[in-house]
Amino acid sequence: MTYSPLIAGLELGGTKCVAILGAGPDDVRARETVPTTDPATTLASLERILDGWRFEALGVASFGPLDLDPCSPDYGSISATPKPGWTGTDLTRRLAARYGVPLAIQTDVVGAALAEQRWGTARGLSTHCYITVGTGVGVGLISAGRPVQGVAHGEAGHMRVRRARGDDFAGACPFHGDCVEGLISGPALAKRFGRPAHELPDEGGEWDLFVHDLAGLLHNLVVTAAPERILIGGGVIASRPGLFPKLRAALAASIAAYGSLAPYAEQLDTRLGPPGLGTMAGPLGALAAGLDVLDTADG
Repeated sequence: MTYSPLIAGLELGGTKCVAILGAGPDDVRARETVPTTDPATTLASLERILDGWRFEALGVASFGPLDLDPCSPDYGSISATPKPGWTGTDLTRRLAARYGVPLAIQTDVVGAALAEQRWGTARGLSTHCYITVGTGVGVGLISAGRPVQGVAHGEAGHMRVRRARGDDFAGACPFHGDCVEGLISGPALAKRFGRPAHELPDEGGEWDLFVHDLAGLLHNLVVTAAPERILIGGGVIASRPGLFPKLRAALAASIAAYGSLAPYAEQLDTRLGPPGLGTMAGPLGALAAGLDVLDTADG
């Protein structure tokens, strides 16, 4: 029998946090959810869960922005974030000191991308990305099998795109106004249309604006990195599978049969879609981060 180490994972989201114990999608021993409130309450609730488990490594996949510079004195903490009360919250030192096991931290979207690489529809691919559209908008880009990161992790969810004609919504991002997150995240849609996304009709014109804005982000990703596969998850889009044909059509039209990307635009049925791991991509991303740190230690 092949030995599989048990990993504890924490997926920290803007609305809820998930604690998971397991070795992969076919071996999940426990999974518990707590609401995301203030840092002290939320982290204490998660620690009470972890205290009852035995594990060999801990992976954290968190909303951000995060300080992921290993040389920074604030490594592993949340930097300036729209989430009230969370700016400056340390996530790694307290957890490392409490549990004494190898610990890895990644953004939630990069974690999900790593999970899709290990177990989902990105297996065997060199370049892919995972996009989440929920409380926020985030992009986890993998190239040559590893997360793309410079001196800070990317914030492609905050890129600006060309606005639809006649759309004068100011945006909901407290930092950038009408960046992509400020236009299509769950809170942005509620502010923009006066009701939450799950109450909008499937064929409403609201989704035409959503598709336009998200297609702008996709266009920029494709012309920059041409990922072999683009997976889009998150609470806003998970229950709207009918948006994918519209997104493919809008992206193909935006690419406009340009150069070497013309064949890419013809392959969007297989290149652009939902995550293979479904709504488990996020929690499994925390496990994938924990497995990565063990792999690094063994290497």
